[in-house]
Amino acid sequence: MMLETSLPEVTPVPGALPSDAVAVVVLGGPGSGKGTLSEKLVEQYGLCHLSSGDLLRAEVASGSDLGKACNTLMVDGKLVPDSVGCGLLKNAMIKSGKKAFLLDGFPRSMGQAATFEKQVMAFDFCINLECSEQVMLERLLGRGKTSGRADDNVETIKKRFKTFQTETAPVIGFFKSANKLHTISAEQSPQDVYNSVQKAVGALFQDKLGISADKAKPVSGPVALLPQPSSPAGSIVV
Repeated sequence: MMLETSLPEVTPVPGALPSDAVAVVVLGGPGSGKGTLSEKLVEQYGLCHLSSGDLLRAEVASGSDLGKACNTLMVDGKLVPDSVGCGLLKNAMIKSGKKAFLLDGFPRSMGQAATFEKQVMAFDFCINLECSEQVMLERLLGRGKTSGRADDNVETIKKRFKTFQTETAPVIGFFKSANKLHTISAEQSPQDVYNSVQKAVGALFQDKLGISADKAKPVSGPVALLPQPSSPAGSIVV
């Protein structure tokens, strides 16, 4: 793995995060429904939805020196330093002008978790979507029939499961030990998953964001689904 000092640094943007900024994490395996849930939480609470992967890909596409260096690492199968991903996240958070952030699938490792809390801010709480590998596999294979995604095949999906268990299980333990973990069964219908999240952390959202229950924007309509043969009725896919 390349030393972090060999890469250009992330150039900080002007400004700073608000002192009362809120960082909420949504974790879950491939096919657990992180994206679907995140969309609804963003809609209801006006959160800024950020993906470290999207930010990194945008940096590479920009053609910057940092982007070129990161692309070289990724082409060689190496990991981009945690400080880079966290730096890009911090810049995006500041530029958004918002105070409440939803981090989708981040942190994926203990290194990312520790670096974020050191460089950016402390996490407020984590929503962990718990789902069996069999259910997630059926959902992803169902999606693969229409999505055209190259990674929606049995061999690749099982490798993703292994990576998730190896890297993310310690992160879940990190949030649990800090009393910031809220685990929700993702094997329910989409609406039931959302309702369970609301019961578990709705009051926490309202307290952190300083809003009352009647001021929270109601979500519009049912949660959208993708085709999922053999999955429980109304399962969610991401």
